[in-house]
Amino acid sequence: MGLVAFVVSVAWSWQPSHWGDEAASVMSAERSIASLFGMLGNIDAVHGAYYLFLHGWIDLFGATELSTRLPSAIAIGVAAAGTVVLAEKFVPRRVSVGAGLIFAILPRVTYMGSEARSAAIATAMGVWLTVLLVHAVRSRTASHRRQIALWGGYAVLLAAGMYVFLYLALLLPVHAVAVLALARQHPLRQPTAQLWQSLVFWLGASMLGLLLAVPILLTGAAQREQIAFIGRRPRVTVLEAAVMQWFDTVPVAIMAWSLIIVAILAVFLRRRGTHRRAGLPSRSALCIFVAWMVLPSGILLIGTALVTPMYSLRYLSICAPAVGIVIAVGVSALANNWLRAVSIALIVAAILPAYAVQRGDYGKNEGSDWRQAAAVLAAAARPGDGVVFDQSVRPSRIPRLAMHLYPAAFAGLQDVTLTRSYGDTAWLWDEVAPLTDVLPAVANLNTVWLLQYFGSAEWKKQTDVHTLQLQGFRVEHTTLVNRTIIIEMTR
Repeated sequence: MGLVAFVVSVAWSWQPSHWGDEAASVMSAERSIASLFGMLGNIDAVHGAYYLFLHGWIDLFGATELSTRLPSAIAIGVAAAGTVVLAEKFVPRRVSVGAGLIFAILPRVTYMGSEARSAAIATAMGVWLTVLLVHAVRSRTASHRRQIALWGGYAVLLAAGMYVFLYLALLLPVHAVAVLALARQHPLRQPTAQLWQSLVFWLGASMLGLLLAVPILLTGAAQREQIAFIGRRPRVTVLEAAVMQWFDTVPVAIMAWSLIIVAILAVFLRRRGTHRRAGLPSRSALCIFVAWMVLPSGILLIGTALVTPMYSLRYLSICAPAVGIVIAVGVSALANNWLRAVSIALIVAAILPAYAVQRGDYGKNEGSDWRQAAAVLAAAARPGDGVVFDQSVRPSRIPRLAMHLYPAAFAGLQDVTLTRSYGDTAWLWDEVAPLTDVLPAVANLNTVWLLQYFGSAEWKKQTDVHTLQLQGFRVEHTTLVNRTIIIEMTR
């Protein structure tokens, strides 16, 4: 199942151009170690472990789309395997394999499995951390030494997960529910020795994990302004989250939530003791997976409303294994094999269009086209020409990032407005000056290429075009790629 999930995620992952968040990953990883640590002291420390890993990976395999996205596809394979192993602790193998398959094809999963970011690795760590938790709780009759080893491993993996993705800490409330549900059938009634023993071990391991993660927790808190952009975006409603968080399109969301409801009703309406024969988990087991789906989302939505912006759709990728398991339970609860086969076929049919869009040329960030724009420059520009980039859009969409992701296409071109390269700064991006401040740099140029973002303030005002026209240039040719406009201006 892990191999199937890997193939689904890696297939055509090289097709879409890189986009802004991936540019942050690749550019940070391509820094020298000294430069990277200097940057992490100011920004993106929460991604530092991933950037360090990617630094070594790029040294070995290069910075192409396939190379930089391959670790995420591998991680999705590991996460799918973990989903099967975890589900099989509560349901028959046919249901657990179905859970791995559904997890592998969820639009959120296929997207993060083809992206050079840390979400897929964090998801893999999260699901295996949960596998370890279940095993540790169920091993309470093991020797003292073995229990210490299991819970110590839990603490170390929890801390490592938070260094990769700080929001993995959102699994702790879910694991609290799991400990209560696993330790006894009715955790809210009379406490038992087993319950207290499991709680003490889990609390101790969790505290140790948090203690080991104190450096990243403190650094992340100090750099919390880097997610302030969330507050400038429209507030995500519960209905939008229900669709976009894992399912991407309304048809997929409707079918998925219908099966989730079927799973809940089937488990809670069935008589006790008959669940296993029907291929269903116990009520307490289903509560674990529903909590995994609901609690992290609820915490971030409530925190955003009451404290500070902290919710982003991508942050809940770590909940995708639970989504796959509960949907598989819903499929298993259907009346017969014919209905089950039809439900799976309908889900796959609904997901295929979203999958095709993800694997298209412009499948990232609503149409990133930097590789295609770079190809236009590579074919038409000549060494010694100048290039000027639109700086009026948010940093992750600035066209100049194409130059760092596809440097061969810009070889020999003069970066007119650059004042200091990103590798020489302690921040993510280049330092640049307005074109009007560096006009002597164009005095000896006969051709200047402008790369603008379609619909941006610069594109609407054409300030740089007018500036160059005053210097004796005229528009020779204009090319619209997808959302990048390339303007050739000659003297």
